[in-house]
Amino acid sequence: MRCTVNGTSHRLDVEPRRLAVDVLRENLGLTGTHAGCEHGVCGACTILLDGEPVRSCLLFAPQLDGRDVRTVEGLAGPGDELHPLQQSFGAHHGLQCGFCTPGMLLTALDLLGHNPTPTRDEVREALSANLCRCTGYQQIVDAVMDSSRGGAFDCT
Repeated sequence: MRCTVNGTSHRLDVEPRRLAVDVLRENLGLTGTHAGCEHGVCGACTILLDGEPVRSCLLFAPQLDGRDVRTVEGLAGPGDELHPLQQSFGAHHGLQCGFCTPGMLLTALDLLGHNPTPTRDEVREALSANLCRCTGYQQIVDAVMDSSRGGAFDCT
């Protein structure tokens, strides 16, 4: 199969029964995509597939064929500078243990791409499918709200 991950083309020979999360982590070394519940419930494995958030633990590897994948590693800039959303998560302490953070970041990125100036309730709704056991969500919501101020947030 062939796919583009974080702007880089890959040709992979994988068994059809392998999960996308495992291929990203084991074949491509992109360990930022976390395997949490492995049932699509927690959101830790969220990636952007052709620009839409999906649970990579629910996808078989062949479903990535011909598609564009973005993982949390794809957020950093060319000089490895953190994406503004990542900076905001750090500034607002929205990443205590960090396990949910990659899924939260990509879910928030998708939200801000569709709605650059969400309300707090819209942020909470968008993130409600991602579980966090450390922060109580308030810091994560604060980080997303801070990133969206003025609608000048660049989601690319």
